[in-house]
Amino acid sequence: MEAILTSNKEKNFSAFIHLSALTKYFIPFGNYILPILLWGSKKDSSEFINYNGKHVINFQLSMLLYSILLLAISIPTLLFSIFSNVSFNEIENGDFLIEKLATGNITGIVLIAIIAIGLFCFMKIAEFFLIIYAAVKTNEGYKFKYPLTINFIK
Repeated sequence: MEAILTSNKEKNFSAFIHLSALTKYFIPFGNYILPILLWGSKKDSSEFINYNGKHVINFQLSMLLYSILLLAISIPTLLFSIFSNVSFNEIENGDFLIEKLATGNITGIVLIAIIAIGLFCFMKIAEFFLIIYAAVKTNEGYKFKYPLTINFIK
């Protein structure tokens, strides 16, 4: 990373674009809507703002893709392994017993699901700290690039 000579206004606005991704904790889909609105309003006026806006949006889209993949692996696998000893007839007839749930059958597939859930949790924690770190580095004038980001917007 190298520091770029840019105005304080551009640095602050770029840092604010990074921090706007944290609105997902308050506003549904705020991590996409607010950065897109902020980036779209100033992308033509500054190369530094354009660069940071693209990276914020690409990072958020990458995290969405990774989250969907990890949850698509873990949730069905866990549900299948837990309910593998229960038939649909038992559920329809009302003969379903909690004791029939098979939580003791830990197989390799269940371990994959548990690892996927662990990766999902780690990814969400890392995302939070990376957003803050990116905002700090951007405010110092550095061009920050998030790790493991797919470039959807070039």
